[in-house]
Amino acid sequence: MVQLKDDERIDYLLADHKRRIIQSQSVFSFSIDAVLLAHFTYLPINRGKILDLCTGNGVIPLFLSKQSRVPMTGVELQERLYDMAVRNVKLNQLEDQITMLNEDLIGLAKKMGYHRFDLVTCNPPYFKTIDLDKRNNNEHLAIARHEIYCTLDDVLKSCSELVKSGGKVSIVHRPNRLAEIFEAARKYKLEPKRMQLVHPKEGREANIVLIEFIRDGSPEMKVLPPIYIHDEDGNYTEKVAKILYGEEGSRLHGPNSKKFRL
Repeated sequence: MVQLKDDERIDYLLADHKRRIIQSQSVFSFSIDAVLLAHFTYLPINRGKILDLCTGNGVIPLFLSKQSRVPMTGVELQERLYDMAVRNVKLNQLEDQITMLNEDLIGLAKKMGYHRFDLVTCNPPYFKTIDLDKRNNNEHLAIARHEIYCTLDDVLKSCSELVKSGGKVSIVHRPNRLAEIFEAARKYKLEPKRMQLVHPKEGREANIVLIEFIRDGSPEMKVLPPIYIHDEDGNYTEKVAKILYGEEGSRLHGPNSKKFRL
């Protein structure tokens, strides 16, 4: 039996009535970024190891475990979020596949071993902490969204140290930091291979970018067609509805569907 704390609730993992997830409005609830990253990522299916950094409540491994049977490890610095992630693994009876660690990603390779993983995923903090007054007053949300305990450089360095040569790294971030992302990635031998921009709707600037790197890869990158989240009426586009709810589920979710934060 999994115990809930404070304002926690149990949701279904979108249209999947087999997997459930513990969430909290005041501590952590996953956003559409996590769904898009899981959909974007190419997975090892039967062999290999997957690592998810900044795992939060473990949502990325829960999504990926629907498609892959390989061992997965989630790493989360915040003890409260780590505790949610551990209970989410137990809630879904995935203890034999998913392991959660309460660790800092900085220096993690020294503890776990260098270049052990075939795939590393990460939904890192997006925002620099130049103006501390603009930080979220909620400590858990501030740490998840702002570079308080790790910078973009720290994230890409750790990804490079943990992924195998020829292995893949998939991240989601903000387009306004693309120049920094590419500069830091190449410094750590991560070559961008696929990129996809995500727009709130057609005619609006992209506010999410998905990038796949290969460690020690050759310099050639594909730019995939953009994703538009909403149509002119504010409903999910057909493509996004399919990503969120699957082929069948997308027909059942119209204008009143739950909207994720962007």
